[in-house]
This record gives sequence, structure tokens and C-alpha cells, in this order.
Amino acid sequence: MGNGLILGIETSCDETAAAVVERGERTASSVVASQIATHARYGGVVPELASREHLRAIVPVARAAMDQAGASYNDLDAIAVTAGPGLAGALLVGITYAKALAFANRLPLIGVNHLEGHIHAVLLREREEHNAAINDEPALALVVSGGHTHLFLARPQGSLWSYDLIGRTVDDAAGEAYDKVAKLLGLGYPGGPWIDALAQFGDPLAVPFSFAQIKAKAHLQGKVPRTKNAVTSPIGDLNSHFLFSFSGIKTAVLRYVEVHGMRTEAERRANLLYPPGDDQSGDAARPSESKREALALCSQPTLDLIASFQHAVIGDLMKKTFAAAEQLGVGRILVTGGVAANRELRERFGNEAMARGLGIAFPSRALSTDNAAMIAAAAWPRFVAGQFASENLSADPALRLA
Repeated sequence: MGNGLILGIETSCDETAAAVVERGERTASSVVASQIATHARYGGVVPELASREHLRAIVPVARAAMDQAGASYNDLDAIAVTAGPGLAGALLVGITYAKALAFANRLPLIGVNHLEGHIHAVLLREREEHNAAINDEPALALVVSGGHTHLFLARPQGSLWSYDLIGRTVDDAAGEAYDKVAKLLGLGYPGGPWIDALAQFGDPLAVPFSFAQIKAKAHLQGKVPRTKNAVTSPIGDLNSHFLFSFSGIKTAVLRYVEVHGMRTEAERRANLLYPPGDDQSGDAARPSESKREALALCSQPTLDLIASFQHAVIGDLMKKTFAAAEQLGVGRILVTGGVAANRELRERFGNEAMARGLGIAFPSRALSTDNAAMIAAAAWPRFVAGQFASENLSADPALRLA
């Protein structure tokens, strides 16, 4: 099998990434070009801008990953690339470049599901810090990010892994709710780091947010209605107790802001972070990293609102994840995706797992957000099994994992 090196490429959303990983166990290099400065002024990702930025960054990022690994293309066993789900235009940039590299260097091409990549980000960390044997048992995986909130039962089957969908969001993903609430409150993008940094200065019980049990509709014969994300993860046959919904709490925050006259403060805060007319492509687009400056822009009621929002979201994630783990009888939980970098989430999930006698694992914070090391790691089992992509590989924005 040569050197066991796979070059991974990831362009599913707003990060252009490339990495070289050895046998799914050791990260030789990992390079990520972020587009936060490009999208910050809009409070979210603009697909057309994302594709353009990927075109600009893909070649230098891939070259940097190879240089950092000290490898040539002759040292590689395969090229791996995210095939979906994600933004169609963004995915196509990575796939087209990966196909060209594979063809030019006569290397096999492996298409990887982005969600499986996130799960393997945890497995990669476990292998690097411990040993490969620690991964050879079933686990409940919570993939929670700006675009996804899914629960999967992940089980090793020979060299490969199988995935059963257990639960998912029926509307907004948890990370999407973070971004929208942050924008509503005049904070920066992405919203997760802002809210997590400020939540520790507020009262998490000040605003009593709650989540209603998702119920099936009678006219759907016991099945949950199809929603905007139903294509990527069908939900009709899932246990409603393991379904998430974060659209309601986003609306509740909006009403709270309006009822308590907090709109003016939010607009002033937004104008200070992103002055109208400034060039948003450079330093002006990056919010201050100083907690002191951020705190100075928030009143105590705003901090209490932020803390309560985060407390409620994490509480709902915990409730359903641990309930699913108990029903399935699994001994460990994997929490991954961009929201898995959240300080409070890691602490509360870790404490609850310890109290229940369950194992729990997270990716490193660097591998929580989109990266290519996770794509290369997820590709290794497929390389061993000889599961290569055809020359017709194309972007699948609605690619399913289970």
C-alpha cells in the first residue's frame, strides 16, 4: 500500500482545506484557508462568494499541505475529496481539482461524505493520542455544526464503518441558530465563538427558554412532515424523541429582544463591529478578539440572554443525545462538528457522560470545524476496501450518510 498517505481536500462550505494523513492515524499536515472575513459582513455564507474564494485558494492551500508534510505526489496512495453534502458550487471546486490531481498523478480518487469526515475527526484524534484499537466499538455520534445536527449510530464493519441515522434537526441546525442569534444581537460571524465567549458572563437561568416535544401530524400517518433538510436525512421513520428543532428558540430570542427594547443596542453594537462603508474584505471584517471590548458592547441583560440561549441549546442537545445512547445501549459518545468546539458544551457533555459511566470523545478544536484531515482520515478505510470513485464523480449537495 505504499506509504499510506492520502491527500484530503475539503471545500464543502466556506473553508478551503487540504491535509495529508497517514493511514487514518497520523496528521502529517493540515492547512485551512478561512473565508470568515469575506462572509462576516453578511452574517452568513454567500454561496457565490464562497465558490470564488475556493477558486483562489485551492491551489496554494494544496501545495502548502504537501510542503508541510514534506511529501511529493509520488509518495501518495490516493486523493480524497468531499463529495457532499454542501454548497454545490463550492463542492465542485474541490472535486474538479481533486480529479485533475488524481488523473495527472495516476492516483485513485476517493469521494467522502462530509458528515462521515466529521465523525472520523474524533477517531483520528483518538488514534493519534491513544491507539487504533480504541475505535473498534460502536458509538453514538452527534454531528453538530452550522449546517448539520444529526445523531448516528456508528459501527465498525471490517475495515469500513456503517452508520444508522437515529435523529436529526427538522429545521435549523444548532450552529445555524447560533449564527442567526448572533446576527440578531449585532455580534460577529460565525456566531458560536462570540456567544460562547460572552455566555460565561451572564445568568444562564435568566430567560427560561424551553423546547416543545416534536409531534407527528395525524394526516401524515404518524410520520414527521418533510422539511427543508429532509432530503439529506429522511425523518419519517425516526423516533420523534430524538428529533431536534432550533427554529423556535431563534424566534423566541427575536421576540425577547423586541419586547425588552434591545434592538437599538444590537444595531449600535453591529455598527461598531462593522462600520457601514468600510472595506469588509480586510481587517475591518474581523471582529475584535478581546473579551473586554466585546463585554463593553453588551449590557447585562444581553449577556443574560446570551447565556440563557446557549444553556438551553446545549441542554436540548444533551437531553436527546443521552436518551438515545441509553435506548441504544452504547458505551460511548462522539461529539463532533463546529459546535463541538464550544467550551460549555464540552464541559456539560463531559460531566454528564462521567455521571452515567459513558465514554465520550471530541475532536481537537482545530479539527472541530471544517478541515481536510478528517476527509483524508475517513478515506483510509475506503482505500483499504478498494472503494474508489469513478471518473463521473460530481457534487451531491444532498448526499446522505445513512
